[in-house]
Amino acid sequence: MSISNSVPLVWPSSEVREQLPAVLRRFRVEKELAAPVIFGSHRKPEAVVIPFELYARLLPAIEDLEIAEIVRARSAAGPVTPLSEVAASIGLDPADYE
Repeated sequence: MSISNSVPLVWPSSEVREQLPAVLRRFRVEKELAAPVIFGSHRKPEAVVIPFELYARLLPAIEDLEIAEIVRARSAAGPVTPLSEVAASIGLDPADYE
C-alpha cells in the first residue's frame, strides 16, 4: 500500500464515528495490511486510524524520529560540557561513584 501514488480518501469525522465498528472488524480480519482510515473536517486530512499491529511495527521508527528531534534540539543549543567536568567543577570525583 502506498499513498504517495494516489490521493487518499479522507473521511468526514462524522462518518468515521458511524463506521468505526465496521472499521474495527476490517482491522481484525486484515490486521496490519488493512488500509488506514484518514479523516478530518471538510475532508482535510487531520488524523489517521491504523491497525494496532501496524502501529506496533511502526513504533521503533516513531521512537527513532522522536530521539532524532531531541538530538537536533540539543545540538542546536550549543556545545556540551562532559559530566566529568561538571562533577569536577563542584568537587566530585566520578571514580567515587563507580
